[in-house]
Amino acid sequence: MAPRASWKGYLKLSLVSCPVRLYPATSASERITFNQLHKKTHNRINMKPVDPELGLVERSDLVKGYEYEDKQYIIIDDADLEAVRIESNHTMNIEAFVDDHSVDVIYQDAPYYLAPDGAMAEETFVVLREAMRKSGKLAIARLVLSSRERVVTIGARENGMFVCTLRNPNEVRGTAEYFGNIPAGKPDPEMLELAEALIKQKETTFDPKNYEDRYEIALMAMIRQKLKGHKPIIAAAPERGNVINLMDALKASLSQSAKPPAKSKSKADEGAKPAAKAKGGAKENQLKADLLKAVGKSKG
Repeated sequence: MAPRASWKGYLKLSLVSCPVRLYPATSASERITFNQLHKKTHNRINMKPVDPELGLVERSDLVKGYEYEDKQYIIIDDADLEAVRIESNHTMNIEAFVDDHSVDVIYQDAPYYLAPDGAMAEETFVVLREAMRKSGKLAIARLVLSSRERVVTIGARENGMFVCTLRNPNEVRGTAEYFGNIPAGKPDPEMLELAEALIKQKETTFDPKNYEDRYEIALMAMIRQKLKGHKPIIAAAPERGNVINLMDALKASLSQSAKPPAKSKSKADEGAKPAAKAKGGAKENQLKADLLKAVGKSKG
């Protein structure tokens, strides 16, 4: 089944435009989620709207309200929202281009993929994509998503384009409150050199497959144990060591990193083997398959 577009419209640069479709680049559907149940009946709880005067009310009776003063609201209906029409409702009008590394990561919000809408749009789409790729630039544009106008960046990615919505500047907190009391003085040169050497020892190429969600995997393993009627094995957090001199800690870290990994394993390591060796989606899918199988047996 073809993915469903979040937005359809036109990508426009001056007098050049082409129809495009916008798709979410991420999904949280594979995350483990929990339902709220009553502790005795185990029935799932329904969250229903409650009016303080009327009690339970129907969702069809709900309207949107904007609080302009304390407990004072102005009612906004769909006709009001529809009347607020701006060009970005159906057009991503490119306003400017910036260097592809110039947008501070703190402003980056939700990622999307952008693709041409139909074969007739492909030629124009490819020309714009390759022009941005060769120039090393990101386009700045606007579009309306979920009834809100969002500023976005657009850049080349593989055969398509990558769109990222940006946070409004008033949503980003300043740093003075958090960093203001941190000293800006220069560290000890020898300790700085040791820290840089430690960083160099741990340099690698980032691969997200090497950083699976260990909590999610351990959570699924715990669920499997409970389904089998076993008491879950709780992995103990490592104990906090004694505070030692920073210079000694840096030197010890460097020597420890230089040592080859030990071949022998403790019993605690063996007990944690399923979670430690789990690799990405394949392991998680197997856990979920086992979970479904166990549920089927318990119902039978």
